[in-house]
Amino acid sequence: MYAQYSPEKKYPASFIKFDTTRSKLLTAYQPQVPAGSPNIVLILLDDVGFGTSSTFGGLARTPNFDSLAARGLRYTNFHTTALCAPSRAALLTGRNHHSVHMGHFTETAFDAPGYDGYMPFEKATMAEVLRENGYSSFAVGKWHLTPVAERTAAGPFNRWPTGRGFDEFYGFLESATDQYYPVLWEGHTPVKIDTAAGVHFNTLITNRAIEYISQVKKAKPEKPYFLLFSPGAVHSPMQVDKSWIDAYRGEFDEGYDVYREKTLARQQRMGIVPAGVTLPPRPSQIPAWNTLDPLEQKVMARAMEAHAGFLSETDYEIGRLIRYLDSTGQMQNTLFFLIIGDNGATKYTASLPGLPASQEHLKGAERSQAAYAHIDEIGVKNFKGDIPLGWTQAMNTPFRLFKGDANSEGGTRNPMIVVAPGYIQDPGSIRTQFTHLVDIWPTILSVTNLGVPQKINGYRQKPLEGYSFATTFRLGNENFVHPPQYFETGGHRAIYADGWRATVYHAYGTPFSTDRWELFDTRTDFNEQNNLAEKYPRQLKKMVRLFEQQAKKYQVYPMQESWFPADAYLQISDSRMKGR
Repeated sequence: MYAQYSPEKKYPASFIKFDTTRSKLLTAYQPQVPAGSPNIVLILLDDVGFGTSSTFGGLARTPNFDSLAARGLRYTNFHTTALCAPSRAALLTGRNHHSVHMGHFTETAFDAPGYDGYMPFEKATMAEVLRENGYSSFAVGKWHLTPVAERTAAGPFNRWPTGRGFDEFYGFLESATDQYYPVLWEGHTPVKIDTAAGVHFNTLITNRAIEYISQVKKAKPEKPYFLLFSPGAVHSPMQVDKSWIDAYRGEFDEGYDVYREKTLARQQRMGIVPAGVTLPPRPSQIPAWNTLDPLEQKVMARAMEAHAGFLSETDYEIGRLIRYLDSTGQMQNTLFFLIIGDNGATKYTASLPGLPASQEHLKGAERSQAAYAHIDEIGVKNFKGDIPLGWTQAMNTPFRLFKGDANSEGGTRNPMIVVAPGYIQDPGSIRTQFTHLVDIWPTILSVTNLGVPQKINGYRQKPLEGYSFATTFRLGNENFVHPPQYFETGGHRAIYADGWRATVYHAYGTPFSTDRWELFDTRTDFNEQNNLAEKYPRQLKKMVRLFEQQAKKYQVYPMQESWFPADAYLQISDSRMKGR
């Protein structure tokens, strides 16, 4: 028996009311966004080191990033979590990665609150909140936040992008996909790709992003949107059209040691890195460039050409998106965040590029010859490898260590560009305040004056854990002091407070109780080369105690040491780590 409609009865605003006598829709609830609310574009690249793009002193040409930085601000002290899925979870929720159950990848989840990979609905994504405020929302590219058991056409879909606030999704759910033969979904439906056409994944997602925006603006021009744009670049597999690789032919023949020196010099000239900063020692497991045989040098140089070409092609496609927004007048009312990497450059490729798996057993000259025979296959369609060690450390210039090393800024320090028309007074400037992924969402809320509902989809919301840095848009580097911020991945951990950083590298296979903390004053030691633990033991003890407080608060325990074999390979790569 159906309840009779009564015009006198008070219905919640979210109910749709019908005239039952005529079966005609009278009114429908739609959230009303404040007039003039800005569009929001959030771009997150993958595995790009601090010293890679030309915008931050690197030798890979990124002219569109350069142009974007001239219109906004470059943040040189911005931080990620050191790993991709944890970084994405922190970014989208404004909470720490363990706090939203993403202490590891979804593929390595285990049954502990900080690590099970099931992001709680009490901690909504920014897309869910923006939808409640009347925004359209689109996600294209990499997601990597859906539990492995739920990544099928059978669902459930409440932890897919469309279940976490996005109206549209076009991309992949895993950590990586082939750039020419991608495994894609649109919404919940598998996408058939014309692989014979040879269209690169970056082009596909740029086309789809423009299409989604265009459709909304045609239907309702005044409605703002949120776009999450997450290329697979420059994560493995390293694949791009040959023309992009050939554009760098010969430019890296001097090798990764010279690259580090050139990049540091450029960074200092640009004001990215202070004068007087020196390079940390090359890890002992990475040979000096001049000790490689000539064929190995050619293979390694070609791999760097591919890496740079991959990033330049990504820059081009992002430039195409920017040109579309400019040509339609939308950029003038768009908050634009470009985060150049969800962590530092990777350490997970020790193989010689181009070397077939069947010939991994070869040594010396035979090994180099076997790889050189496949040099033209490096970085193009069907290549399955990545940029190798040596180059990855150079990409993290001027910092130590790599992706996955939460104790070092080589793993956690990534460049960011912010464009905020009407808010930034000194475009083209640099900001040096400590900031973190969890601060992006509070900053957006601060700028837009949007609210967070007490409940979303029936779940009472818990507070954000980041802090707005919106004041840095208008003021220089004298304001905004960030509260303490912890880092942890695979047992490697750190804590930041008032310019001090306490860090500990967890040697693979050893008890956590034997780990030895180090102490750095980043106000005078930009890239953490001067360990002050013995000089200031009370300060170190204070910092470690602060880490313990945050670790307990945000569900860091029980910690699990790294699940990557590369960590065992590299655990003594830094001279300070020996014997730990």
